[in-house]
Amino acid sequence: MNANESQVIAVVGKMASGKNYISSQLEKEGWASIDADLLVHDAIDQACQTIVQTFQPYAKKAGISITKDNGKIDRRALGTILFSHPDLMAKQEAIVYPIITKMIEDFICSHEKVIINATVLFKTPEIMKKCQKILYVKAGLLKRFIRARKRDHLPYKQIFKRFYSQRHLFAEYKKSNIPLEIVKN
Repeated sequence: MNANESQVIAVVGKMASGKNYISSQLEKEGWASIDADLLVHDAIDQACQTIVQTFQPYAKKAGISITKDNGKIDRRALGTILFSHPDLMAKQEAIVYPIITKMIEDFICSHEKVIINATVLFKTPEIMKKCQKILYVKAGLLKRFIRARKRDHLPYKQIFKRFYSQRHLFAEYKKSNIPLEIVKN
């Protein structure tokens, strides 16, 4: 099977909007789901050395360590740097997105009906082109904040920084000209 034979739906939305729940419901209908946010973890592990070399000077300047005692990337510490500096986020994306894109392409090629669960899928146009439809999951700000706090245990300020960084997300998907359906959760 190749990617041209697969049905592909993007399930997107802001942090803690309920993308995982919507994806799980579609899985019950026979769709295979891949979570791009989880793929980021694998991509970061694969690119650990490059990430450390690239971001260690910024971490040092901020007085934090981006590696754990075992040598792996401390994603939360790295996130405090990245979500505060869009230029650094772009550097990180240039490192990990090619890895993630390959993983998603391989997944699409091995399934007939695919859900790509992601927040910023629009940043990978080669994957977006494979989508026949976008489900944009929405939830109220307070509901999303409670979910994010409970799930991720992040400081309030960091949650709001992430929310702020995603404020134009819907507009990005609207630009794609892929059929877009809003799902309220």
